[in-house]
Amino acid sequence: MTTTAPGTAPARSLPLFPLGSVADPAPERGVSCPGELPPASDPSLVERARAARAALGDRAFILGHHYQRDEVIQFADVTGDSFKLAREAAARPTAEYVVFCGVHFMAESADILTASHQRVVLPDLAAGCSMADMADIEQVEECWETLEDLGIAGDVIPVTYMNSSADIKAFTGRHGGTVCTSSNAGRAVRWALEQGSKVLFLPDQHLGRNTAVRDLGMDLSDCVVWDPHAPGGGLSGQALRSATMILWRGHCSVHGRFTADSVAEVRARIPGVTVLVHPECRHEVVLAADEIGSTEKIIKRITAAPSGSAWAIGTELNLVRRLAAQNPDKSVAFLDRTVCYCSTMNRIDLPHLVWALESLVAGTVVNQITVDPATAQQARAALDQMLALP
Repeated sequence: MTTTAPGTAPARSLPLFPLGSVADPAPERGVSCPGELPPASDPSLVERARAARAALGDRAFILGHHYQRDEVIQFADVTGDSFKLAREAAARPTAEYVVFCGVHFMAESADILTASHQRVVLPDLAAGCSMADMADIEQVEECWETLEDLGIAGDVIPVTYMNSSADIKAFTGRHGGTVCTSSNAGRAVRWALEQGSKVLFLPDQHLGRNTAVRDLGMDLSDCVVWDPHAPGGGLSGQALRSATMILWRGHCSVHGRFTADSVAEVRARIPGVTVLVHPECRHEVVLAADEIGSTEKIIKRITAAPSGSAWAIGTELNLVRRLAAQNPDKSVAFLDRTVCYCSTMNRIDLPHLVWALESLVAGTVVNQITVDPATAQQARAALDQMLALP
């Protein structure tokens, strides 16, 4: 995979969510762009973005993930979760440039699914995903070799979450597995268990565990956790032979911070509140919550909720704030009092978007994301299997 040099911007203040007083969580940024990045304080940024967008016209298609800042989302042609956006990009073959306002693995998926003449741009290459980074291909191959040495690899079907690198998706495709999203993980695991007797679930242990127990009715004892930093994954051969779900030790840094105490605290603070959490949350949080749902399901649930209802949502803060603003007739609160943006998603800001768009107008493609053809073909096999799930 090849990319251009990363671009960054100065640290900037973010508006606070009205749930307690906290410090601005935006990361410090001190590395310069390989180009002219507008300062965050430039009052003409919005007009510059509009002008560049108009100049590009149908040549560019801008995708905005739900967790992006409002200042970026306002310029998105389509908003959605990672897989929806990748599919939307693939459905626009006339767009020469796909500007993906999200994180690295999402842009990779868009490159895999789009046509060869389309170029995918990520406005800031520092926008990665800590969960995806928790499973690299060398670690996963080492895990597979252990399963082969035990003589059980033939019984194992890999299922990788969409939030994974192209290399991990390609590994999954090579071994007859499938990709899943948070909304179809149950279907993906059921399908996998029809092909084999075990599942290697990558890279989010919490989504894997919640899917196994909540959706498929397994017991917690059916799940083991492979630690890539421990010899043999920290598991005995017997534990691996007995397990149905081999969960990779990875997690989302945002959803993983919620606790059962967060749920208890918000119930005491907001009488009659309904707690709605993402399935990337810890199992004890899912058990304590009233409802669980993917990002898209959370949006639909709040939108359709009756006026006057109260909700506490366990997911990324930009989305929760947006839902609160879009549903003023309801009480929409963040599950935890501590503000928690996705620090890598939050790196895509207006200066980076303006820089990327103006560069395209000038004929320069910056921060292009490309996946090599062999990896893309194998990853595409896993993605196509997901699309073929019953």
